[in-house]
Amino acid sequence: MPQQTLEASKDQLSGILAPLSDELRRHLYYTLGHYTDDGHPHYYYRALATAVRDRITEPWQATQERIAKTDERCVHYFSLEFLLGRSLNNAVQNLDLDEPTRDALHQYGVALEEIVEHEPDAGLGNGGLGRLAACFLDSCANLRLPVTGYGIRYEFGMFHQTIENGRQVEGPDHWLRDGNPWEIERHEDAKTIRFYGHTERALDEQGKPRTRWVGTNDLLAIPYDMPIPGYKNQTVNTLRLWKAEATDVFDLEEFNSGNYPDAVVQKNNAEQISMVLYPNDASENGKELRLKQQYFLSSASLQDVLESWVAKHGEDFTDFGRLNCFQLNDTHPASSVPELMRLLLDVYHLDWDSAWKITTQCMAYTNHTLLPEALERWSVALFSRLLPRLLEIIYEINERFLTDVAKKYPGDVALLRRVSLIEEGDQPHIRMAYLSIVGSFSVNGVAHLHTELLKSGLFADFYKLWPEKFNNKTNGVTQRRWLSHCNPGLRNLLNETIGSGWESDLTQLSKLIPFADDASFRERWKAVKLENKRRLADYVKANTGVEFNTDAVFDVQVKRIHEYKRQLLNVLHVVHLYDRIMRGETKGMVPRCVLIGGKAAPGYHVAKLIVKLINNVAAVVNADPKTKGLLRLVFFPNYRVSSMEIICPGTELSEQISTAGKEASGTGNMKFMMNGALTIGTLDGANIEIREKAGAENFFLFGLDEVGVQEEKKVYDPNAIIAADEEIRRVMELIEGGQFNEQEPGIFDLLTKGLRNPHDPWLTIADLRSYIDAQTEAGETYLDQEKWNRMSILNSANSGWFSSDRTIAQYADEIWNVKPLENA
Repeated sequence: MPQQTLEASKDQLSGILAPLSDELRRHLYYTLGHYTDDGHPHYYYRALATAVRDRITEPWQATQERIAKTDERCVHYFSLEFLLGRSLNNAVQNLDLDEPTRDALHQYGVALEEIVEHEPDAGLGNGGLGRLAACFLDSCANLRLPVTGYGIRYEFGMFHQTIENGRQVEGPDHWLRDGNPWEIERHEDAKTIRFYGHTERALDEQGKPRTRWVGTNDLLAIPYDMPIPGYKNQTVNTLRLWKAEATDVFDLEEFNSGNYPDAVVQKNNAEQISMVLYPNDASENGKELRLKQQYFLSSASLQDVLESWVAKHGEDFTDFGRLNCFQLNDTHPASSVPELMRLLLDVYHLDWDSAWKITTQCMAYTNHTLLPEALERWSVALFSRLLPRLLEIIYEINERFLTDVAKKYPGDVALLRRVSLIEEGDQPHIRMAYLSIVGSFSVNGVAHLHTELLKSGLFADFYKLWPEKFNNKTNGVTQRRWLSHCNPGLRNLLNETIGSGWESDLTQLSKLIPFADDASFRERWKAVKLENKRRLADYVKANTGVEFNTDAVFDVQVKRIHEYKRQLLNVLHVVHLYDRIMRGETKGMVPRCVLIGGKAAPGYHVAKLIVKLINNVAAVVNADPKTKGLLRLVFFPNYRVSSMEIICPGTELSEQISTAGKEASGTGNMKFMMNGALTIGTLDGANIEIREKAGAENFFLFGLDEVGVQEEKKVYDPNAIIAADEEIRRVMELIEGGQFNEQEPGIFDLLTKGLRNPHDPWLTIADLRSYIDAQTEAGETYLDQEKWNRMSILNSANSGWFSSDRTIAQYADEIWNVKPLENA
């Protein structure tokens, strides 16, 4: 269609949408073929979601046109996870459609709260990294920044967790079973992705040597676009998700001969790549599939950006690095570095120096872990088989890099070995974090302590080489989902008290500080929390059958199950409380309801055993009549974003108890703080900054700091600590004596032996006494409700720093050098 005609058509379409109630009815009748007013809420959800997406389409298109026309820098955020949760409520809120939506649903006698329950959580992530990426996209749209997210459209999420006999059981999370009304397929933008094959060298028409990657197995990456609306600002950014498809659906000759399985083998092999989030990589097949996913994301996304550039600028890449930035969210997209080089060298025929200058001008890397074992390494053998051309480029990058290092530090062979992108040995491996650092202009950590430890420890050699590359960007979360949406009672109280400006500028919560000393305001604050506790108690009862007493302190730890996050420390404290109750030592004990939730990776045996212990302890504690009114413990199954939206507002004590120096940042700690929970935690990750902002007097601190951890490891003797502390000894005796596993003797021996091991890297026993004492202090404080509510208000009032809007503004100014889009 000619451009002039297209513009005229858009002008005619603009503003023709009927009222939302009419659009809802139209989609029920004509889109879904649902002709009665007495229908299942699922139909209302689908029709409403489609009607709301229609409202997004015009500003979405306008935003994309502004991005396409801009001569300023654009950002492309590469992440293997985007843990979006549900989209309907977010869209209704950001488009300011709450009242028309409720009016439209009223004609059918249904409430918005009922309808949203029929939207599945998008299965695009499994933890903090993916949820952070989702918050970042929200903030980019809120700040009107030209940022596009790139990820994978997983058919199945991580897994659906159920608990059977106390054990985690994984089931499929088929979140796309009924389709996704928020996405638009863009088959015309499909990209071809190559695997396997070999390389050949030949002279081109100008007599220059070129490398060709031939004999490959190819597949297609099909993009599906999802809108990311800004908050009431007519800006809608895009999350582009790639689905893998075969280039040929099936072999017709094989099919006609009756060999049906072989006929569709190419289709099945291709679709595996985007079938499941994070396949179990314990096997070689699992490792290969995971590396395929990472390269698939990188190659499709880079081709997408380069083709858009060529369509606008031709094959002149002079300004490409200046006008584009690729943010690599952890090492998962690290293959973007050699893949961009491959495309520039082999497809667009740039020379090495020009291609490398562009690559290092536009790649930026965010590190999310301090655990050396979590830094990805891929075997050279696997890379050679799967991505032979990229391996050649990585070796070339490494050779040139080591040559430069050797010139700067002649004779330092040990340094060369330490920083090499290739870890030598019987089975050489590629260090993907090192590849990301060498190929990027920026390397950032996600909390102040995390970044300092990267510079002084994990990446000390690279910091010595390039101190200017390293910077900190403390994480944040979006207050629009994690306060305004999930806590409407508190939102309304805040708006009445300080106005609604905090929804776009969270620093305005500091206006609450004087109200912490207002007795009447504290009562209103307490009433909001009580209502949120009731909602959470109902949710717990519906999902676990356990009743929570709303007069008790709600003590919550929800996050991925991992030894360093120390859910084990939490359950040891519960056993300690249970022992006190059994012994009749309940004087001054505050009633406590403990909720633990999270998923253990399917192949992580110890984490799954911790889940089993939590459930077994809960079964004994909750069944004992002596604990009634004093102690309850639940393991909340299938913890996810929509669960957190109920758990977070009802939480009073937030458990952030990782071993100091192990947690990069954390973001759950920020969500709880915003909603007025008090933190019990170590000096780890963003806890340090939370304590600084809230005030040390409003934070329950315990445990060794990072320096103390290193010193303790030199002399650590957990058995001596246990023997010297009667209460800790009784806790261990209860667990080791089979109090919680009478029918399954010995099943927790692995955990107790780990606790007693002098080489336990998590130092759980070392911090247990300090943790028990901090919990006692928290309980005593809770008994003084006036003091507790004052501390709660001050935590929320001082949480402004932890908005992802602040984090993204720093990325934009200090890394991306990107400006907000002009309004249309």
